[in-house]
Amino acid sequence: MFTRACPFFLLVETPLHAGSGTDLGVVDLPIQRERHTGFPKIEASGLKGSIREAFERLEDHDNRQGELEKRFPNLKGDRERYRKAISLVFGPESGDLHVGALGFTDARLLLFPVRSARGIFAWVTCPAVLNRLCRELEMARVSPLPPVTGAGTVPPESDLLVRAGTVVLEEYAFTVREDDEAGKLAQWLAEMTMPQEASLSWWRDRMKKGLVVLPDDDFRDLTTLATEVTTRIKIDPDTGTVQSGALFTEEYLPQESLLYGLVLASPVFGREEDREICEAVFGKEKQDEAVLKFWRTGMPKVLQVGGNATLGKGLVRIKVWGD
Repeated sequence: MFTRACPFFLLVETPLHAGSGTDLGVVDLPIQRERHTGFPKIEASGLKGSIREAFERLEDHDNRQGELEKRFPNLKGDRERYRKAISLVFGPESGDLHVGALGFTDARLLLFPVRSARGIFAWVTCPAVLNRLCRELEMARVSPLPPVTGAGTVPPESDLLVRAGTVVLEEYAFTVREDDEAGKLAQWLAEMTMPQEASLSWWRDRMKKGLVVLPDDDFRDLTTLATEVTTRIKIDPDTGTVQSGALFTEEYLPQESLLYGLVLASPVFGREEDREICEAVFGKEKQDEAVLKFWRTGMPKVLQVGGNATLGKGLVRIKVWGD
């Protein structure tokens, strides 16, 4: 049973394709979506696999490896023990010897970037998404976000207004009002969900004026109609021309999307022969805290998630709650 939870946030740096397989609709290779809302998401299994791979590829010269060895001294210089610790935390690669001590929820969409007639683009969200975030923060027992503002609001002095009370997103005009609660929400999102590197200071300031809280239905429509869809082909190596039947389309979650999820921790499970390594690395008491510390310390700042890694797709920047 999981006994601790920690929120984390994913800022999409390059378009992300977490695929759901082939489809008979307009797009051949659509992205994953929630069944009941239609909102984009990243399945927990794919996210966990990407994070595990990042841990397995840690090298001795990596700063994160040094931090792990500093916080867990019994890992220093022992790659075999480190690999065993990964197995205990994430679960064995094959078989059902034991379950992992870490679990993950799906990464859910929090903010969706949409082209705007003013301000280049807006981050849009809706009350349904914000209230669900409140519920999941409560599950993690962390401080909640400010009171959720109503739909059709923007922060005071928003730079998205084409005229008083109107924003134009994609080709649609929306009636909005400037609202102090929306301003507090935008401030909270910029401080708590965005990575705090100095290179992102402009983006954090941008969020404070670039947020729009839309009605739930409008948000759903934009996340359905305003994703990136790319047409791809395959070249026949013999003729140098397009191979017959090799034209297809792929859907991507656009750059600047912001998602969130929960990492869940429990005491370490394992066989009797694993007990020595388990206690040496994670101790006998409060193993759930040690597991979360292991994950937090070893997490990279940038992670690759989803398909088309060799095309530079799916790079996300990680922000762990409290960092």
